[in-house]
Amino acid sequence: MNNLRQITGTSIVQAFHELRANKLRTFLSLLGITIGIFCIISVLTVLDSLKNSIQKDMATLGSDVLYIGRWPWMDDGGEYNWWEYWRRPGMTPREVRAIETQVPDAATATLCLSTRRLTVKYQDMELSSISGYAVLSFFDKVQNIEIQLGRYLSTSELDGGNNSVVLGNTVYHNLFPGSVDPLGKKVSFLGRRFVVVGVMKKAGQNLAGFDYDNSVVFPYYAASSLLDVRSLSYDPMLAVKAAKGKDMEEVKYEVEGVLRRIRKVKPGQPSDFAINQLSQVSERLNMVFGTIDIVAWFIGGLSLLVGAFGIANIMFVTVKERTKIIGLKKAIGARRRSILLEFLLEAVVLSLIGGIFGILIVVLLGLLLTYAFDFEVILSLNNFFVGVFVSIFVGVLAGIIPAISASKLDPVVAIRTN
Repeated sequence: MNNLRQITGTSIVQAFHELRANKLRTFLSLLGITIGIFCIISVLTVLDSLKNSIQKDMATLGSDVLYIGRWPWMDDGGEYNWWEYWRRPGMTPREVRAIETQVPDAATATLCLSTRRLTVKYQDMELSSISGYAVLSFFDKVQNIEIQLGRYLSTSELDGGNNSVVLGNTVYHNLFPGSVDPLGKKVSFLGRRFVVVGVMKKAGQNLAGFDYDNSVVFPYYAASSLLDVRSLSYDPMLAVKAAKGKDMEEVKYEVEGVLRRIRKVKPGQPSDFAINQLSQVSERLNMVFGTIDIVAWFIGGLSLLVGAFGIANIMFVTVKERTKIIGLKKAIGARRRSILLEFLLEAVVLSLIGGIFGILIVVLLGLLLTYAFDFEVILSLNNFFVGVFVSIFVGVLAGIIPAISASKLDPVVAIRTN
């Protein structure tokens, strides 16, 4: 044990001596390791952060929610027949009532009509390109909308189509600079004035495409009196939340049957609506992430290969420079195993130094993305150990042949070497 500790200590000292003695040569050799580890660990870290963000969205939106409308989110591996989807009839409150009364495994159902490019005004302030979500009751339960100021729309306001509105966080701050109390104030859009009853918490855009920060939420029946909601220009989305503990496939089957019946779709004909789930997006993203993983490992592997050749070159030169010392060590009783281990550990230490620099760059870029761009990127312990393990593996790979050649030197020949 003491012998191993001594060899390890000597190898570390020799590795740092090599760094000091041949700065440029060692730097260029370790650069490949640094770039390779950076490529691999940075991609793994960013993908893990994206997956965590998606999982948070899934938890917020609910993996137990079906989103039903004209357009399927995925092409299911075939042709995306948009011209057929565009002609489909949109969802209406009639479908919502049918789900509520005929699907016992559904906890709740609601409807959301999305309108884009709204212009919202308050006094002299005007905002353009605002999203409007005209909704029925229980939409806040399906989407887990959180309120920062005031309250959400009441059932009576939603059912009666009152001129009440909840503002997104960004809309509120832009329309009412200086944190002015917006409650009770009237804002205008769609040619009508709406009373502000609440402000939503900052949320960001989610997987289902809702951008609540830059939006207004108001009653569906208010929108239906102002817009032709049956027009092909709009695609009302029916959202169905499954009851707790119910199997999503069974709920999906029941919902599809009720909708086909109420929309008079004949047996054998394809449904004139699409049932979407967030799991579809998650599965497709996992496929994309898997491809990116492979590309990252390929690019990083090429850099690591270059770095490994660089370290191997350093070790061959080091063996040549220390040939006489190796001979003296073997002459006084040093074993081949000790010589091999010494040079192998030195190669591993050099590789680890390059790997640690790559990992540090990932950490610094993660901090930059987290604080400058509001996207949380954190190096996980698992990815850190992946970086360390790969660095050690490359060090062993690069140092094994020089170490073996050093351990096989004849002590007499080595001592006589100039």
